[in-house]
Amino acid sequence: MARAFLFVLDSFGVGGARDAAKYNDEGANTLGHIAQFCAAGAGNHAGLREGPLKLPNMSSLGLLHIAKMASGEFPAGMPIPERVFGLHGAAGEVSRGKDTPSGHWEIAGTPVMFDWGYFPAEGDAFSEELVTAICEEGRVPGILGNCHASGTDIILKHGVEHIRTGKPICYTSTDSVFQIAAHEKYFGLERLLELSNTVRRLLDPLNIGRVIARPFIGETPSTFERTGNRRDFSVPPPEDTLLDRLIAAERKVLAVGKVGDIFAHRGVSEVIKANGNKALMDRTLEAIDRAGHGDLVFTNFVDFDMLYGHRRDVAGYAAALEEFDRRLPEVHARMKPGDLLIMTADHGCDPTWRGTDHTRERVPVMALGPGIRARDIGIRHTYADIGETIAAHLGIASGKYGRSFL
Repeated sequence: MARAFLFVLDSFGVGGARDAAKYNDEGANTLGHIAQFCAAGAGNHAGLREGPLKLPNMSSLGLLHIAKMASGEFPAGMPIPERVFGLHGAAGEVSRGKDTPSGHWEIAGTPVMFDWGYFPAEGDAFSEELVTAICEEGRVPGILGNCHASGTDIILKHGVEHIRTGKPICYTSTDSVFQIAAHEKYFGLERLLELSNTVRRLLDPLNIGRVIARPFIGETPSTFERTGNRRDFSVPPPEDTLLDRLIAAERKVLAVGKVGDIFAHRGVSEVIKANGNKALMDRTLEAIDRAGHGDLVFTNFVDFDMLYGHRRDVAGYAAALEEFDRRLPEVHARMKPGDLLIMTADHGCDPTWRGTDHTRERVPVMALGPGIRARDIGIRHTYADIGETIAAHLGIASGKYGRSFL
């Protein structure tokens, strides 16, 4: 029985991207810098974690050797295992952006070879014409923000005025994205989702990749908190992806977390929502138990990026990695002959780097399963090799951008 499980550790880069300088990210290294900070004691957090970064299970699958091939050195303070189990390598991105859709679509065999639209970094992010259209068609009295910002910071800054006026908080980043924060109680979750859908339509001519609804709760800045009801409104991939090919072959794609949103719900049999990495792993294990021959379980573990990478929280990122690593034996225990697990990432988000945005990096590729021979697959030119490996494993037609490493 052939099944495949694809885990994206959102933003878990390993440095070394050949084109990092083009993105002002030369030297960015998510794993390397987290390990360096932890080894120096700067990643300690009382009651959370302390000491060098400890990832014994991923290390045994080749993570440290991947880091060495990607960026030239082993991560600081982490013991090198005597033996590596599983297939391991690194992959570079050929897509032109370092955003979530570009990374995921390329992983699924379809690189983004066009340029996304972006909003200006100086002055108002959104034009007067766009704001007017949003207010008229979205039936809101105005917007707050209209700038590049951190999601948590802008809610602290404008949350009280948003509650008082009913104006949604609108902001962007260096990604091709329009984000809308609104209070679940005072603005309403359904109203926020309707507004986000309207904005999605208005932005289509500008080739903006995503509109993200960011609901929050709380009564004061000290109690404001984003909820797990986030929703991404993405444009669909430009071509069929691995997911579409699986559906065409009458296989099931079980999309856990925000995967369904990222692919605009194309090529998805079932959407399985969960809030936080722990719940995402729980739901993933349940999906693995239900998956049948030829099926794909595809999970995005978003906390690494959303809670720790963007917020530049080294200790939190390290603790989340260690918790994920501790749970890998639960996945391994559920694997059967014919199963393939691939763990990778969609981009970097170095928590030690300047700013709050993604970083251009190579990503790890760790694969294992009964009968999968442990070996070094080197540095792959494109993430698309991951999708084509899954296609080959599940016995469906190959795509045109990558090649299997099985």
